Amino acid sequence: MILLVDVGNTSIVFGLAENNQIKKTYRFKTATDKTADEYYIMLKPVLDLYDVKDVIISSVVPIVTSALKKMCEKYINPSPMIVGPGIKTGIQLKVDDPKTVGADMIADAAGAMKLYNEAIIVDLGTATKYIYAKNNIFYGCSIAPGVAISMKALVSNAALLPNIELVCPKKVVATATITCMQSGVIFGAAAQVDGMVERIRDEIKNPNIPVLATGGLSKLIVPLCKTNIERSEFLTLDGMYEIYKKNVA
Repeated sequence: MILLVDVGNTSIVFGLAENNQIKKTYRFKTATDKTADEYYIMLKPVLDLYDVKDVIISSVVPIVTSALKKMCEKYINPSPMIVGPGIKTGIQLKVDDPKTVGADMIADAAGAMKLYNEAIIVDLGTATKYIYAKNNIFYGCSIAPGVAISMKALVSNAALLPNIELVCPKKVVATATITCMQSGVIFGAAAQVDGMVERIRDEIKNPNIPVLATGGLSKLIVPLCKTNIERSEFLTLDGMYEIYKKNVA
């Protein structure tokens, strides 16, 4: 088994891959204060079930990258692969400064290019990212505050608004404070996705380009969108697995 570790600002997703398939996934809350040993203890029940031979890490949280790298070196594999400089990704970065492109977005593009020659990728995580890729070239992206961040900003800056659960209300025009907030944030996010996809399609002059969505909040937002969007829950992990194979071939 190959252990795929996708470290985001909110969650860490561990995937187990074998024979070109993601077999199992586990999601944990990202904790920047855990040591390598603590991460191992957290993951040990999973590692005891599977024969993990190699590890690839994609991370946007450097302090967690360091802890997980030490964990791998101590307990699993002395040479974990980390998506970054020196790693073959199969994705050309046509941007001003390639070093600033997050490992997660590179993995998203690698996963999408496995499915299509050209695609818009909507990654609904801590931030909402709109990525355009074609023929294994990452042409750029747009980054907006994610759904949870928008909700936190609303609550923290409005004294009379309560902290609420991200649940989709029955109607857009709601009649209670909590459902009004849920409507604005959740339906607003769906409308943003529709609008941004339309603008990108207009900009690249391709109204029929496929749209893929991934990320922890895609399950909530994608069904509310008017745009035809293909939800790919493990797109980032799929892309990491493709990158891994390119480097061990």
